[in-house]
Amino acid sequence: MQGPSSKKGPRVNEDILDDKVRLIDETGENHGAVAIDKAITMAKAAGLDLVEISPNASPPVCKILDYGKYKYEAQKKASLARKKQKTVDVKEIKLRPGIEKHDYDVKMRSIDKFLTAGDKVKVTLRYRGREMAHQEIGMDVLNRVREQFAEVTKIEQMPKMEGRQMIMIIAPK
Repeated sequence: MQGPSSKKGPRVNEDILDDKVRLIDETGENHGAVAIDKAITMAKAAGLDLVEISPNASPPVCKILDYGKYKYEAQKKASLARKKQKTVDVKEIKLRPGIEKHDYDVKMRSIDKFLTAGDKVKVTLRYRGREMAHQEIGMDVLNRVREQFAEVTKIEQMPKMEGRQMIMIIAPK
């Protein structure tokens, strides 16, 4: 058995270096273990290519098919998988300890919009000057946020101080 070839993708026709292969023809019928010469001749007779599907099997499994179409289908499938993939972003909302009701409501609508889009939200509460003496006020604001979104989120990072700011990360359930 030969190792993988230097080029990318499955080995095709003369690139297959094994003596025998397990052959599956274009209709899906299994011909069992066949000499490589006979397999390539059958593929040429059908006007198609002999493509190595499972190189690690013993003997390797080869299928008679149109290699160009096979590559195109594989490329389309990979493209579709990439398109459906969702990346989770971390959005940040900045608050202050003395935030007023309307400002708070506007920020909560933004958090709700981010969570429904499937993103995590980093809630940052920044203290300035003498606000550092009353950190419990900021903690109350973050607890209010946590309680408001309790049923739709999980707390990924509980509120903790980092320098002059308190940070909490929430993620959708």
